[in-house]
Parts: sequence; structure tokens; C-alpha cells
Amino acid sequence: MTSILLRSLAVLGLTVTLGACAGTTPGANEDARLPTQRFEPKVTSEPEEVRLAIHAQGLSPRQAEALSKFADYWRDDDGGMIGVQMPSEGADPAAAFRMGESARSFLVSKGVPAGQIEMVGYAPEAGADAPLLVGYLRYKAEIPKCGEKWKSITRTFKNEVGPNFGCAVSSNMAAQIADPADLLGPRTMTPQDATRRQEVLDKYRKGEVTSAAKDDKADGAVSRAVN
Repeated sequence: MTSILLRSLAVLGLTVTLGACAGTTPGANEDARLPTQRFEPKVTSEPEEVRLAIHAQGLSPRQAEALSKFADYWRDDDGGMIGVQMPSEGADPAAAFRMGESARSFLVSKGVPAGQIEMVGYAPEAGADAPLLVGYLRYKAEIPKCGEKWKSITRTFKNEVGPNFGCAVSSNMAAQIADPADLLGPRTMTPQDATRRQEVLDKYRKGEVTSAAKDDKADGAVSRAVN
């Protein structure tokens, strides 16, 4: 009788132990995070700027070349607002204003929308030969460094995420993203095409096909031309 009681207690104790192990929820640790959240790329901004000396006659050929390259950089970076800062004090404030207008017109001729160019004045330092400042904010993603911490992945008593899990994904994303500013938030949507929307709704109400007409040349047929 005693042996039967002891065996019953042993089975009961084993059942309680297994139940305690099964009741541990994976990822229940409050400090646990997703692997991709452990190594989020940090986005910093730095000014991309060109300084132009004030000339009464306007932009020089070298300054026009520098502004042309600046516009290319701005386009590649999907840049936002461009600030043209004119010195409000100096030998010839009128020449500085004309210089700023020349720079603005040149940028517009290079494809920069006029609405994305802001003309402002600034107070230069005393005694300084104040230039015309043309610039925008350029965003840069800092690539996380992987492999700095290691530990045995065979010991996971707390269900913690490995110290390097997710680092490669975040690093590749930070290195390949075209515009790091997209990591800060979504872009604004372009205005909707109200005319096209109304046309589709009218066809839908009439039971007509709402898609565009099929192009006869876009039938996907394999070319049989002789090479």
C-alpha cells in the first residue's frame, strides 16, 4: 500500500512539473523585442550646401556648374525644400538679392519646382565676406554594426532573442534604401485624379468595363522574327 502511494505521489509531482514547464509562454519576457527592433537604423540629417560669392553681374560659369551639380545631388536624394539665403547686410545688398534671384531662376531651369525654393535673408558675421548660401537637408542612415556581442544560443531559459538576430536584415535595409528619410515616416500621397475616378464610377453604374482598352500590341505573343 505504501509503495502504491509513493508511486502515485511521484506521478503527481511529475505532472505538476510538466504543467509548470508547459505553462511558460514563449516571449513572455517583458524585455524581449522583435529581432528587427533591436537594430533599428538611426536616421540623421546634415546640410548639403553650396556657397556662392556675390557678383553684381550674376552667376559666373563656375558657379553655374556648381549649382548644376547641386541640383543633380538634390534630385538623387529626393530632396525637399531648397533654401536660398541672401546676406541682408554687406557692401551691396541689392547685388545679393539679384544674385539670389539668379540662383533661383537657374535651379528652376534645371527642373527644381519653384514652390520648393525658399528665399530668405540672414545676418552675416561682422566683417565677413558673406556668400550666398544654397542648401537642403540631406538624410543619412547609420548602418548598425553586427557581430559585436555573442552568446550561446543553446541556453535560452528566458526565451530571449539572440544578440545578433535581426542585425543583418536591418543593416542591409539601411545600406540599400534610396531615401533614408522614408524611415522617419511615410511620404505624402499625391492628389487623386478626380476626373478618372468619376469616369470609372460612371462606367460602373452603366455596367460597362471600367478598365482601359487593351492594346493589340500587348498580347504577350512571342516574336517570330529571324535573328
